[in-house]
Amino acid sequence: MENRVIKTMNSAVKHWYLSVIVGILFILLGFWILRTPLEAYITLALLFSISFFVNGIFEIIFSISNRKGLQSWGWFLTMGIIDLLFGLWLMRSPELSLTVLPLFVGFMILFRSVSTIGFSIEIQAYGSKKWGWLLALGILGIVFSLILIWNPVIAGITIVFWTAMAFLTYGIARIVMGIRFKGLKSEIDKLSL
Repeated sequence: MENRVIKTMNSAVKHWYLSVIVGILFILLGFWILRTPLEAYITLALLFSISFFVNGIFEIIFSISNRKGLQSWGWFLTMGIIDLLFGLWLMRSPELSLTVLPLFVGFMILFRSVSTIGFSIEIQAYGSKKWGWLLALGILGIVFSLILIWNPVIAGITIVFWTAMAFLTYGIARIVMGIRFKGLKSEIDKLSL
């Protein structure tokens, strides 16, 4: 039984460096956003619009190709059409996209921050002693995301700064997570000897 647990844990932390790479990319993106605020905001708004459009296309393709295997394929089709139309609407009126962007980023960061908190509690259960840093970074991410969600007017003015701070915080959290993965991998390797 113990050998099976070790194998499961070992495969879970096998590619610990991917988390570090993702963290570095988020940190670089955060610094780029701070260096070029206007370009970053316009780019974020454009990517926001395009992402809905592209997601709508993929949802429609997914639903149609799985209509015989999924009972709920109609819901996927409906959501795909809604995303497609919403993406088109946002691309046709960029000012709307600039307005909605703070809310979208706020909810995205909120979801990822809650996920980081959950992961910190999970690695604490495995005996990692430095899980508190992940917990703190997850809570900090929630604070940044709530600022974006609760006050979109101020967030619209400061979206670039808060987005950069959220990306930097999430990037640091991912690097810490990767380092924790590496530490767990070393401990697992010692146990399996």
